[in-house]
Amino acid sequence: MADLKLVFQDLVRFQIELWNAVDARLRTECDLQLTWFEVMRLLAQRSECRVQDMAAEFGITVGGTSKVVDRIEAAGYCRRRANPQDRRSSLVELTPAGRHLVDRAMTVFEVELERWIGSVVPEQDLEKFAATLSVLRAAGRSASAPQ
Repeated sequence: MADLKLVFQDLVRFQIELWNAVDARLRTECDLQLTWFEVMRLLAQRSECRVQDMAAEFGITVGGTSKVVDRIEAAGYCRRRANPQDRRSSLVELTPAGRHLVDRAMTVFEVELERWIGSVVPEQDLEKFAATLSVLRAAGRSASAPQ
């Protein structure tokens, strides 16, 4: 039987090492921190996105998400516009400069993921690992859902 404490330790430490490596590469090559990149990548994938949607996607607070969006907006990479469906919220979208930066950063991101994961783990094992992570995340969301 697998030692779950060791699995936890390896998973968390690998996540930290991977985050740090990708973050360092993005900062060096694109002058972009990984936190911003993750938000911008989500905005690039969705035509309309509220801060609340981003917070739910990342599993973080609305306040924390809003602060990150404020900083990205101040840098000129995204903008808020009125939400025609709900006057209490706004929609966030990338600016042309933000889209250009996220496109450039995506290449760096993909190269680093290939270096840390794709070139190390055989495709069949990676597909199984991805499915396992998906099951674990779904179970975690279900367990933490209000009863």
